[in-house]
Amino acid sequence: MASLSSAEWRALCDKFTTAQNLSEVESRKDPANDPFRSKYKARELLREIYCALKSFETTEGENESGDQRPTEQPVDGEREDGFGRGFNGDSPAGLRAAKLGAVEYYLGVNHIETEELSAGQEHLMNCMKQLEKCSVSSENVSLYIHVRVRMLKAVLADSIEVYTHGVKAKPKFPNRHVRFVLILLFLHYSLLFELAYTHTMYYLAQVYKNLGEIERAATYCHSTLQRQLLLNQYNPLEWALNAATLSQYYITKGRYMEGRHCLSAATVIAGLAGEVPSEAAAQESETERERRDQLRQKRAEIARCWIKYCLNLLQDAEKLLQDNIGELDTERQEELKRARRGEEEAEEKDRKSALLFGSEDTFDSIASLEEKVRCLFPLDFTEARAVFLVGQTYVTQAKEYFEIDGYVTDHIEILQDHSALFKALAFFEEDLERRCKMHKRRIDMLEPICNDLNAQYYLLIRRQLMFELAETYNEMMDLKLSLANRQADTQPLDNHTIKKFNHLCSSSAKYFQMFLDSLCSPEGKFPERLEEEVLRPALVARFRVARLHSRLICSVPSAQLDNLNKSLDNYKYVVEYCEAHPEAVAAVETELELSQEMVGLLPIKINRLKARMATNN
Repeated sequence: MASLSSAEWRALCDKFTTAQNLSEVESRKDPANDPFRSKYKARELLREIYCALKSFETTEGENESGDQRPTEQPVDGEREDGFGRGFNGDSPAGLRAAKLGAVEYYLGVNHIETEELSAGQEHLMNCMKQLEKCSVSSENVSLYIHVRVRMLKAVLADSIEVYTHGVKAKPKFPNRHVRFVLILLFLHYSLLFELAYTHTMYYLAQVYKNLGEIERAATYCHSTLQRQLLLNQYNPLEWALNAATLSQYYITKGRYMEGRHCLSAATVIAGLAGEVPSEAAAQESETERERRDQLRQKRAEIARCWIKYCLNLLQDAEKLLQDNIGELDTERQEELKRARRGEEEAEEKDRKSALLFGSEDTFDSIASLEEKVRCLFPLDFTEARAVFLVGQTYVTQAKEYFEIDGYVTDHIEILQDHSALFKALAFFEEDLERRCKMHKRRIDMLEPICNDLNAQYYLLIRRQLMFELAETYNEMMDLKLSLANRQADTQPLDNHTIKKFNHLCSSSAKYFQMFLDSLCSPEGKFPERLEEEVLRPALVARFRVARLHSRLICSVPSAQLDNLNKSLDNYKYVVEYCEAHPEAVAAVETELELSQEMVGLLPIKINRLKARMATNN
C-alpha cells in the first residue's frame, strides 16, 4: 500500500486512545489478584498499532521489484546513524520514525509499569533508535525528552537496587597484616558509596518532579535531606531552604506534622551557619557584606514559609469549623474537641514512624522547636491565637529583610499574609467588637500601601489590595449592623452609629468601584467582555456595590432615591452580562440569583419612594 488512508489512520488513533484509557483509567479498577489486567490489554493494542505502522513502513519503502529503497534523502551533510542526524523530523520519513518511536515508548512505559524492567528498557532503547533516524522537530521534541527522563529514571532505580544489595554485603578482610589498610580503604569507599546513593536519591527526586509524580518526588527529597544530615555533607543555608521548601508541599497536602518538622529542622540547621554579622561600616569587605546579606535573606525566606504554615493551619481549621453561612459551628467544635485525645495519640504514633531529620547535635533542638508550634487544628480562640502569635513573630522577622524600599512585591505579600492571619483569627473570636478591631488592623496595614503604590507599575497588586480593602470594610459594616440590631430592641440607632455604619458602607463601595475603574481602558471605557481572571471579581464587585448603595441609611428622600437607582443599575449589569455571556453564569450563580430577584423588587421600592416624594411636594 502506498499510504494509510484517513479511515485507517483514524482507526489506529482510536485504538491508541482505547489503549491509553485502559492504561490510565481502567487499570485503577483492576482487582488485587489481577492488578495488571488492563495494562496487558493495552499492551496488545499497542502491539497491533506497531505492526500496522511497521507494515506501512515496509511496503512504502519497497519499489515495484520488491527491493528496499529509501523514500527520501537524509538531511544534507548529516548521517542516518547519528542521533537527530538522519531524515528531517518534519518529513514523511521523519514522521514515520517518530510514530514508531512513540509506540515503542508507550510499550516501554507499559512494561515498566507492569514490573518488567528489562523489557521496558529494551523498548525505550528501540524508541531511541527510531528517533536517531531523524532530526529534532516540533513534532518529536516532547518524545525525545520523555524517553530520556524514563531511561534516567530506570537507571537511577537500578542504582537504588545496587545500593540496597551493597549495604547488606559484609566485608571479609584477609590476614591481620593488611587489615588496617583495608579498613581505612573500606571506610573511605563506604563514604563515597553512601554519597553516591544520596546523589542518586536527589536525582530521582528531580526525575519524579519532572514526570509530575510530586508525592514520590517529595519522598525522595525528604530522604535526600535526611541522609545529608546523617553523613554531615551539606551546606547549612542551602539545606535549610530546601527543607523549608519541602514543608510547603506537606502543608498543601494537610500534612502539618511533617511540614512543622521540616520548618523546625530548617530553622535549627540555618542557625548552624552562624549569627548575622553586625553592619560595621566602612571596614566591611565585599565578601562579608554578601555573606551577611545571604544569611539575612535565607532566614527571611524560611520565616515566610513559617507564615504560610500558620496561615494554612488556621484557614484549614476555619473550613473544618464553618457552618453553611460561614460562622463558627459550635456543635461541630464540641464534637472535634471530644475527638482531640485520639488525634493527639495518632500524632504521637505518626511521629514515631516518620522519617525524622537531625543528628545527635541537632535532634533535641529540632524537637524543642516543634513543641512551641502546634500541628493539630486549633478549635477555639485560645488555640488559634497561639498559632497566630507564632505567625506574627515570623512576619516581623521577614519584614526586617524584605523592606518596602527595594522589595516592594515581597513586602506587600508579607503584609497580605499578615492581614490574612488577622482575618483567620477573627473567625474564632466571639466578641463582635473585638472582631471589628481585628479587621481595622487589616485596614490600617493595607490602606496606606494601596494608596501610595504606583498604579502603572503595580496595577495587579493594587487590584488585589483594593478588593481586599473593599471586602474588609464590608465585613466591618456587617459586624456593626449585627451589633446595632442587638441594641435596637432597647434603644434606637443614634447618629454616631448611623454615621459609622454609612462610613464603612461608603468606604467598601469606594474600593469596589476603584477596582472596577482599574479594569477600564485608558479612555475610561469598561470592557464589553471580561477576561477570565477578573470575571468573578468584577461581577462580585458590581453585586457588592449594588448591595452597599441600597443599605446606606439616608433621611433625605432624593439622596435615597439616587442610591436605589445606582443599586438597580449595578444589579442590572450582573443580570444583563450573564444573559449576554452564558459562560459567566457558573462563576456567580448565587450573586446572579439574588441580582435577578432585586431587579424585580427594586423598581417597586423606587416607585413607592417617588410617589411619597410627589405627595410631600
